[in-house]
Parts: sequence; C-alpha cells; structure tokens
Amino acid sequence: MLRLGVNIDHVATIRNARGTPWPDPLRAARIAEDAGADGITAHLREDRRHITDSDIARLSTEIGVPLNLEMAATGEMQQIALRHRPHAVCLVPEKRQERTTEGGLDVLGDERRLAEYIAPLRDIGSRVSLFIGHEPRQIEAAARIGAAVVELHTGLYCDLDTEGRHAERDSELAALKQGAELAASLGLEVHAGHGLTLDTVGPIAAIPQIAELNIGHFLIAEAVFTGLGGAIREMRARMDEARA
Repeated sequence: MLRLGVNIDHVATIRNARGTPWPDPLRAARIAEDAGADGITAHLREDRRHITDSDIARLSTEIGVPLNLEMAATGEMQQIALRHRPHAVCLVPEKRQERTTEGGLDVLGDERRLAEYIAPLRDIGSRVSLFIGHEPRQIEAAARIGAAVVELHTGLYCDLDTEGRHAERDSELAALKQGAELAASLGLEVHAGHGLTLDTVGPIAAIPQIAELNIGHFLIAEAVFTGLGGAIREMRARMDEARA
C-alpha cells in the first residue's frame, strides 16, 4: 500500500505566530497517526521558523510511527540527527529568504561532500532520503552516493495544475513518471511530495514506483474546515483510489 507521511510543520507555524504552546505539533502527530498516517515528517529549519529542537526531541520518543526528519545538509543538523536517530533523514536545499523549499537538492554538484555527510547517518540506521527533481543525472548521483531513497519534488506539477497550464502540467507529470522509473531501476526507493492537494494527488499516487507521499501544508489548511483527522482520511482515500 502507498504510504502517507504527514508533515506537521505548519501546526508549529500557527503556534509560533502567537508564541503560545498551542497548537501542539505532537498532538497533531498523534491525531495523524490515529487517522492512518504511516509516518510523521518534520522539517527542522536552520532559522527554526516552525519546528523547534524541543519538537524533534518529543517526536523522537513520543510517537508510534516513524519520524522523517527533514533538514539541510549542515554540520549542526547532522549532529541533531545523530543525537535523535530518526527513522529517516531527508536532506533538502534551504534558503533563509524562501517561503518554502523551492527546488531539489543539487546532488550532482555536491556529490563528494554529500557522500561523506550521509555516511554517519546511515551508520546509525537512519534511512537517508534526498529531495530532488526528476533530472536523470541527479537521480543517478543519488544512487552513487548511497542514498536509500529519493523524494521527487512535485511542486512544479502542482503549480502548473493550479495555474491551469494543463499541457505543461502533463509534461511535468510525464517527467516525474520517468524519474520514478529510473530511480526504481537503480535500486532507490521512490517518494514524492510538495504542494500536493486532493485535486493533484491522484496522478502522482498512481505512479507504481512511488512508495510514499509526504503531504503537509494542504492537510493543515484543510483541517481548518474538516479537522485534521478528516483531512488525512480523505487524502488517504484519494491515494488508495488512485493506486487501485
């Protein structure tokens, strides 16, 4: 079955906007787990704009599903991951001025450093994932450096759909399918995520090589109207329908 990882970053965004203890990301993680999430994703950014160090400490010990720690490939973040030993570590590009992650990691241009960076994370048993685009050379570089997983960036596909640019959307979808096929042929587990909604998840969920989707912002937004559990159950249903 196609797995669903629920990203709880923006529960923390709401909390931090008022400097209160609520809404609590850990409570959101537990609701997600009860609603059928297969894992929890949290991005500890260098500027701590949403998820904080204490959130990661609590999530590492107080949830019953795997934790996927998203982070930049910095020395500080590596030490945090080595301390908490999450089930998975997903390396993402990060810029202070961006609203959200804008593209994939340049594995090819930083191959030697990333190979050395992920080695100790693999040694402690964390599955290392690289958040990348669908370019074949980036996928091939990810396989060379020993990553277990690639997560394909679906943001452009979602943006094109929202803007009604359907021919370009379909072309991007075809490229994502080809990227997933290549990654799987190289022995990589394939995940996907970024910007997915109830309207855009179906064609991505239908790609047979994809084992997991990571979805966050839309689920937290939809929770305003349906509750978090309801939003997750509806997303799960759309994913299962598309995969079937």
